[in-house]
Parts: sequence; C-alpha cells; structure tokens
Amino acid sequence: MGSEATKLLEAALKLPPEVRAAMAGSLLDSLDTAVDADAETDWEQEIARRLNDLDSPHPRLVSWIDARRKIFGL
Repeated sequence: MGSEATKLLEAALKLPPEVRAAMAGSLLDSLDTAVDADAETDWEQEIARRLNDLDSPHPRLVSWIDARRKIFGL
C-alpha cells in the first residue's frame, strides 16, 4: 500500500464507527462491478418461496439447535 493510501487509511480509522462502516461498504461495492442478474433473480425467488412457506398453514420450521446440527454435522 502506498503512502497516500496509508494516510487515507489512518484518517479513515479516526472516523466514527458508523461512518467507517458506510465507507467500507462503499469500497466493497466498488469492487463488485459485474452484477449477476441470474443470481439476483434466483435470490428474489428464494426469498419469495421462503416467505410463502412461512405464510402457509403449516410452515416447516427448524429450531436453531437442529439447524446448527445439520450445518455443522453435529
């Protein structure tokens, strides 16, 4: 990292946490210039499906304990 970037980082680290978080988000967003339209559509469909499942008369819910067991193979 060059001296200009180091100075910028030092100045940024002195900012309040919420400002640093916003700045970090903006910097990360600037790295992801290609938007995967299919991924966006897939996520929107998945979110809609999950919301519909929750609104159904008998939603299939899993406790956090059971979910962790499945995720981590416990």
